[in-house]
Amino acid sequence: MSQDAAVDRAPSGQEIADWVRQRIRTGRFVPGQRLVEVDIIRQTGASRSKVREALKRLEGEGLVEIEEFRGASVRSSSLDEVRQIYRARMALEGMAAHDFTVNADAAMLARLKALQDQLDDCVRERAPDRFGRLNNEWHRLIVEGSGNKVIADHLQRLNVPIHRLLFESFYDEERLKTANADHQAMLALILASDADGAERAMRQHIGDGFETLARIEDEFYR
Repeated sequence: MSQDAAVDRAPSGQEIADWVRQRIRTGRFVPGQRLVEVDIIRQTGASRSKVREALKRLEGEGLVEIEEFRGASVRSSSLDEVRQIYRARMALEGMAAHDFTVNADAAMLARLKALQDQLDDCVRERAPDRFGRLNNEWHRLIVEGSGNKVIADHLQRLNVPIHRLLFESFYDEERLKTANADHQAMLALILASDADGAERAMRQHIGDGFETLARIEDEFYR
């Protein structure tokens, strides 16, 4: 499916859900914004029934609110809810790092090392936007290489930036260096076949990420 244009065949409800979810993830659709069915149909070529199916699916994931007479909108979340999401991520991604260390083959390890080289370049070049994209790839690769589909399915619903403002502010220069140092340490533990150490490091990394978000929230809203 293209970014904003209609496609030759009408997309499925799942494809429309993915399309909307990606725009929430990247801040194209922001908390509180109405999701107008006619606009989604025009941009994607979907049928009205498939758009409604997608919005119901996203409502089940907690990303969208549907109100009678008002329609659908992007759901807002409190900092406490974000804290709960990060606690769930700590557990799930920690287990994924453990299982990746145990199960990843040589090709997976080579992909992870190549991604780490690119992340190192981003720090040197002070490229936070590219770092953010590669960071997501790095985390997805660890989940993929863990071989645990249940973890992957749950994280698909959790790995959505809740506050666009926080997401844009997350990777300042110092945070970039700190996050990348975490990645380098985890990679070293993985390559040393220290599954328990990799799990602990991933849990700490996710926990530190939430503490950063909480500090940014306090700076902007106190």
